[in-house]
Amino acid sequence: MTTDSLDDFFHQYRLRCENQLDQLLPDNTSAPLQQAMRYATLNGGKRIRPMLCYATTELLGNPAEQVDNIASAIELIHAYSLVHDDLPAMDDDALRRGKPTCHIKYGEAQAILAGDALQALAFELIVTPNPHITATKQLCIAKSLCHASGLMGMAGGQSLDLLSEGKAINLETLETIHRKKTGALLEASVILPALAGNADEKTLFQLTKFAQNLGLCFQVRDDILDIIGDTAVIGKTQGADINANKATYPALLGLEAAQTYADDLHKKAISALEDIGKNTNRLREIADFIILRQH
Repeated sequence: MTTDSLDDFFHQYRLRCENQLDQLLPDNTSAPLQQAMRYATLNGGKRIRPMLCYATTELLGNPAEQVDNIASAIELIHAYSLVHDDLPAMDDDALRRGKPTCHIKYGEAQAILAGDALQALAFELIVTPNPHITATKQLCIAKSLCHASGLMGMAGGQSLDLLSEGKAINLETLETIHRKKTGALLEASVILPALAGNADEKTLFQLTKFAQNLGLCFQVRDDILDIIGDTAVIGKTQGADINANKATYPALLGLEAAQTYADDLHKKAISALEDIGKNTNRLREIADFIILRQH
């Protein structure tokens, strides 16, 4: 598979996902809450999580329609998390994807409510009847997304991240933070479509290993870009983590060792795909994109 084919895949499924999000949050009202929700969701972004959903579904030989709601729901959860992460009580960021953050544009109250409403909309989508997935399986998928989003996943990781600011922590603690804060939702982007597609036990196990390593690799690369990235390219303030005295992989390991660590995680992710016995090229190329990305 060539890079061009990955570009085509990204274009096709990014457009598919954004068309769905546009229909869910139409620009047909002056209501501040809906406008804030739309702004937070349709203001750019790589759509890596939906891409992983569709690539996993393609690997299993299932139709894209099977995971449309899953892909959109995960992206809504991701959008809500960014709105809340950027708030003054959290990371206090003024720039997201090269634009003013949601609370800068709409005020803190509307931004908080937008995040709340985006999360509710995500779970409404997950439990909407789907002719491609049984009701029992949908409940399993909903439970998995709850786990990835809540105390044991993203929200719990964000809490630990905030509590670690200005403190000396070890690599094990840092990994725990980021496996929850960033990794859990990226893992869900692979595991949920695998559940929907009735992946066999071995395939689900290997895909889980792939997703776990990729999720952590994504965060290490994020930490590296916070140091070496250009604000105009990465779409958020370069050096924000350093200024906030956050625990990061370059701060703990050094920049060169952090890059080596990211490379090792990438290799482990690719290795996990080798035993699946299906055409995993799409997932491999997405993993390559993540380790090489500049934003």
